[in-house]
Amino acid sequence: MTVYHGSDIEISKPDIAHSRSNVDFGKGFYTTPIYKQAENWCRKFKRRGKAGIISVYDFDESAYRKLKVLRFDSYSEEWLDFIVACRKGNDNSDYDIITGSVANDRVFNTIELYLDNLIGKKEALSKLIYEKPNMQICFRTQTAIDNFLHFKESISI
Repeated sequence: MTVYHGSDIEISKPDIAHSRSNVDFGKGFYTTPIYKQAENWCRKFKRRGKAGIISVYDFDESAYRKLKVLRFDSYSEEWLDFIVACRKGNDNSDYDIITGSVANDRVFNTIELYLDNLIGKKEALSKLIYEKPNMQICFRTQTAIDNFLHFKESISI
């Protein structure tokens, strides 16, 4: 499967050491199988006057059988709980790869309302069903990256 990563630089050798903590699925290297989504990730860099570079990879999907993987097929209570735990820095899981929807700005606004106890979990989830589907694949271990993610090229946006 072809996957993409949007940034301001080409990333031919992704590594966990340069990953941010307290994001959707915790510390890891984030990709998407949706080109337009990676292109959108590049926009934040372009708004800051930087380059927009999409790094393209071949993802060996045999990883799903060989590694410890967590999949979220839709917005759910489990997805919401996991996102909240990761964003608060309270995730201690040992998954190699996590897949599921992105908590983009619009989605995170709903999550913040939930975190601030302004809406309940049920209401938060009911608001999320109206969000446009998206997908991210988070590689959380260097083993997953080194063995199953292979750089192909980069594209300037």
